[in-house]
Amino acid sequence: MAWNDEGTVFEFRMEEGGSERIDKLLSLRLSDFSRSYLQKLIREGAVLVNQKTVKANHKVNPGDWVRVTVPEPEQPDICPEKIPLDILYEDEEVLVVNKPKGMVVHPAPGHYSGTLVNAVMHHCQGKLSGINGVTRPGIVHRIDRDTTGSLVICKSDRAHQSLAEQLKEHSITRRYRAVVLGVIEGEGGTISAPIGRHPADRKKMSTLGGKKHAVTHYTVLERFYNDSLPAVRRCVFGGSKGGNTRGYTYVECTLETGRTHQIRVHMSSIGHPILGDEVYGPAKCPFSLTGQTLHAKTLGFLHPVTGAYMEFDAPLPDYFEELLCTLRN
Repeated sequence: MAWNDEGTVFEFRMEEGGSERIDKLLSLRLSDFSRSYLQKLIREGAVLVNQKTVKANHKVNPGDWVRVTVPEPEQPDICPEKIPLDILYEDEEVLVVNKPKGMVVHPAPGHYSGTLVNAVMHHCQGKLSGINGVTRPGIVHRIDRDTTGSLVICKSDRAHQSLAEQLKEHSITRRYRAVVLGVIEGEGGTISAPIGRHPADRKKMSTLGGKKHAVTHYTVLERFYNDSLPAVRRCVFGGSKGGNTRGYTYVECTLETGRTHQIRVHMSSIGHPILGDEVYGPAKCPFSLTGQTLHAKTLGFLHPVTGAYMEFDAPLPDYFEELLCTLRN
C-alpha cells in the first residue's frame, strides 16, 4: 500500500492458482470496502490489471499485476455535533467509547444526525481515518443502535488497517452480556451456523441458507426461574426451537466472528432470543425495555502502533443493572 496525490494505492501480484474475477478478488483482498464500491472503482478506471483498465468480470490470472487507487474521501457533509461521549480510552491513533442505547453508529437514511460519527467528528476535530468513506469516518466495526458498550474508533488510516486485519483474523476479543428468554441447561456451548440475509425478509439476518461463516460461544452466568417472579414478569415464550419457558438466563457471549446481528440471530436460532429483541424474538416483552438486552462489555486488541495488547471493559448500563436486580429479587 502507498499514497499519492490521487489517493491510497493498493498494488499486488496475483498469486499462483486459478483465474479469478477482478471484483471478487478485490472483495477478498480489500475487505474494508464493499464489493459494490470496488465495482464502482473498476467502472471509473481506478483499477488496473497489467497497467490496463478492465471490467468487473475480467479474469485475473497468476502473475498479473493489480493496482487499485482509492480516492481520498471527499469532505463529508455530515455536521460535527457536540454530543457527550463516554470515553474509555484515547490516544493519537484510537478512541474507545462506551456507546449508549439508542445511538446509531454512523449516518444512514433516516439517521443523519445524532450518530456516533457526528459526535466523534466534533470530539476528534476531523482527525479520523477515511478508509470507510465519507459517511463512516473512523468506523472499523459496528454495534446495533440498541446494543450498548465498547466500540473502537480509528483516528488514522494505519490504525484502521491494523484493526481491520485483526478483525479479519478473528484475533480481537469481543465479549458481550445478554439476558435471553428461557432457561439454558448446562454451562454453555458453541453455535456454529453460517449467517446471511433472511430469504423472506431482507431487513433481517438468518441462519437459513446463510453463507458467511459465523461462530458464537456462550457461557451461562445466572438463571432466573419463573417461580420466583411475579406473573406479569414471567417468560411465556417457547420459541420455534423448543426453548423452555421456565424463566430467563444471563449469559456471556464471545464472538469468534463478527457478522451482522450475529449474537441476536444465533441465540434465537437455538430457541433463546435476547430479551427485548422484537426482530428475532416475540413482539411483546414483560419488561419496559427499548430493544434487545445486549451489551458489548469487553473489547481487546493489539495497539496498531505499539503492538501491545489492550483490553477495555464497559460497565453495564443502568437499565441492565436494574433489570438484573429485578430478576434477582
